Amino acid sequence: MPPSRRAASPAKSPKSTAKSPKKPAAKNGDAHGFEFGGPPGAVGVMFGLPLVVYLLFFACGRGACASDVPSALAALERLQSGLADPAALWSWEAAAVVFGWVGVQAAMNQLLPGAEVEGVKLRDGSRLKYRMNGHLAFWVSLGGCAAASSATLLGSAAVDLAWLYDHYVELATASLALSVLVATASYAMSFASGCMLADGGHTGYRVYDYFIGRPLNPRLGSLDLKAFCELRPGLIGWAVLNLGMAAAQLRDTGSVSGSMVAVNAFQLLYVWDALHYEQAILTTMDITTDGFGYMLAFGDLTWVPFTYSLQARVLVDHDPRLGPYALAAIVALDLCGYTVFRGANSQKDAFRRDPTSAEVAHLQWMPTKRGTKLLVSGFWGLARKVNYTGDWMMGLAWCLTCGFTSVVPYFYAIYFAVLLIHRAVRDDHFCSLKYGDDWAAYKKKVPAVFVPGLI
Repeated sequence: MPPSRRAASPAKSPKSTAKSPKKPAAKNGDAHGFEFGGPPGAVGVMFGLPLVVYLLFFACGRGACASDVPSALAALERLQSGLADPAALWSWEAAAVVFGWVGVQAAMNQLLPGAEVEGVKLRDGSRLKYRMNGHLAFWVSLGGCAAASSATLLGSAAVDLAWLYDHYVELATASLALSVLVATASYAMSFASGCMLADGGHTGYRVYDYFIGRPLNPRLGSLDLKAFCELRPGLIGWAVLNLGMAAAQLRDTGSVSGSMVAVNAFQLLYVWDALHYEQAILTTMDITTDGFGYMLAFGDLTWVPFTYSLQARVLVDHDPRLGPYALAAIVALDLCGYTVFRGANSQKDAFRRDPTSAEVAHLQWMPTKRGTKLLVSGFWGLARKVNYTGDWMMGLAWCLTCGFTSVVPYFYAIYFAVLLIHRAVRDDHFCSLKYGDDWAAYKKKVPAVFVPGLI
């Protein structure tokens, strides 16, 4: 559910991106197997994950931060009390901000200049076009926030980014409502004539199809809902929420701590990277294979901004005031992770574009019966999911900025490890279907999944 800028399979030549492994659509799901436990699991995820968002909010906030069993039980009591008073979780002002933000991002998607590029070839042989202006939208968004914040400091405006901290839970609720509306609209659009359905997304079990995503590429005119939600409102919104947390800390304490600066810088780099390399998303499984339903809508619009901003929100009231050596070590960990993450993905993307280019011509690869090539050297010779390893290292660095007084800020590292393992298993299954015996041969050449010689 996080931004899926990760490779769906080991780096391969451009020819291999034209098709994605098909999951036969059988009403009983036996041909491909349900994901997430089928319909019961889908229902559990749809109701369970929003509860996690609220639990994280009540577990560590202005009043207290769970650090042991009694404080964890107290957090559960706060959650129960919060859910018992829906009025405290909702405001029309917050809803206007969330819906307005998405509207502005959609307008920028359509109006800002950007290259028109084609996605991978679809089952009917066609290719959809996408406008690549996310990087510009990122800077325009941050520029607008900076201008509003500067005007506030000068006393000439009533906009204060610290408002995002004060109304955080209301914004999360509004985002959840938006996620449901988008998922419902996408599901309804899937019944329109000519709508291409996602393999595995039209099983006939309505609740499951609604969750996993029935349509492959639902569009409103030229606006591709799936690609737009994947990288724009939630991802950029995450960076803006972080700035709001820094503004709240400055307002409340009179300064911005080293940890707050670090986590804002780390995560701003992560978001910038996604938007700078926006075109790479077009060959990921989220775009080429998965349908667009509740899973992706909620993940993009609610889960990403309101769980990934956890560390910055915690630091507003529970900053450990780390010393320079601790911060330096955390910065080193984040930069190391980014080097692995970006290096692996850049090699993959370059190899997909042109395996003979000077950038990747020195790398070794193995041929497959499909006529494609799999990298077996460079970053991709170290481990089959080495980019996931770099990604997780960055996430751990974010958590470490909060010190060790509570396990709550480490939710991301724990959850992300589980998610990446699940994705790795899922990718391995699809690649085994796609490459057959060649995949087994490839795994012998690159036996490690995450860490060479260990995992």
